[in-house]
Amino acid sequence: MSTIEVTVISGRSLAQARSRERGKFSDEYARSVSVCELDPEDMRELGATDGENVRVTTRFGQVILRAAASRQAPHRGTAFIPYGAWASMLFDPSTHTSGMPTLKGVKAIIERAPEAKVATLQEITHMKAE
Repeated sequence: MSTIEVTVISGRSLAQARSRERGKFSDEYARSVSVCELDPEDMRELGATDGENVRVTTRFGQVILRAAASRQAPHRGTAFIPYGAWASMLFDPSTHTSGMPTLKGVKAIIERAPEAKVATLQEITHMKAE
């Protein structure tokens, strides 16, 4: 199984902002934030196709997301995951007294996981509570 190493960053996305109007428990919102955008070259190296599930693992945790080829300028070695419960599984929960965790610059391993299921928001929330 092929893997790639990337640096994960997180932020708001336009799709996330639009879908949030339907509510954070809507399917549309979940689809907009349970995605890992990768440079098309990184996707080819990984052997993943658009929409295929991938496992993203950092030293803080792991999560299954849908891979998506980024339409942004080339950014080999960087993965973008929108803010949300799925991204929160991958970053240091400490805020270091700032009130906001650092949601950028975390090294991750990404591997194909086509048989794995993307967790629902309810499942992610339960995982974090354990």
